[in-house]
Amino acid sequence: MNPVLLEIKNAVAIITLNRPEKFNAFNREMALLLQKILDDCAADKNIRCIYLTGNGKAFCAGQDLSELTKEDAPGFDKMLSEYYNPIVTRIRNIEKPIVCAVNGVAAGAGANIALCCDVVVASISASFIQAFSKIGLIPDSGGTYFLPRLIGFQKASALMMLGDKVSATDAEKTGMVYKIFPDEIFAEESLKIATTLSQTPTKGLALTKQALNSSFNNSLQQQLQTEDKLQFTAAQTHDYNEGVQAFLEKRNPNFTGE
Repeated sequence: MNPVLLEIKNAVAIITLNRPEKFNAFNREMALLLQKILDDCAADKNIRCIYLTGNGKAFCAGQDLSELTKEDAPGFDKMLSEYYNPIVTRIRNIEKPIVCAVNGVAAGAGANIALCCDVVVASISASFIQAFSKIGLIPDSGGTYFLPRLIGFQKASALMMLGDKVSATDAEKTGMVYKIFPDEIFAEESLKIATTLSQTPTKGLALTKQALNSSFNNSLQQQLQTEDKLQFTAAQTHDYNEGVQAFLEKRNPNFTGE
């Protein structure tokens, strides 16, 4: 059984973590395959949005701890440098919007991989937990970078140290996720978001993503300069011209992502 599945629907790449018997916890095979699939989606011009979700009751339970008890278990330095850091880096650098549809529990690295995506939605029965403190570890996979920026330093610090489980409802209230949906319509509604994004000026969305990435480290003046540069690039695109023409002609635009 493939630990990661890929299905293409129109211009949306549906990536499904597929170790349901392990609550989609990562092992080496799964981590490396997800990296390859992300690379393939990034290179495919026909794919204009990526949709990441999990199979079964969980989105992702983080690292499969049974892998760490084996004689040839990877050290944490190798595991982070080969498994998780490359996944997070790819998600942030891929020039396409990535929707994460959290269908169940997202724990540890699973939670932090979800939270680094561009649009995060959750089913009402989903939950998030920074499980690291329960076994004496620190949050990784970008958790200490993204979570304080999403919900504030104090809240993030407490959740990381106490390891409290956060319900989908509370995750939405604190700004951890964009929206939540009832379980029975979650798959349909979350995929609808990805489909909508795939039909927008996705080159402009890629530039928006680049600007947001820059904002984490830039001063205001540096960020204004970044916006100036990226806006100039956006104004040269086919989709910008198409959007203006469609507005003037009072018709629906036909965006191509170029």
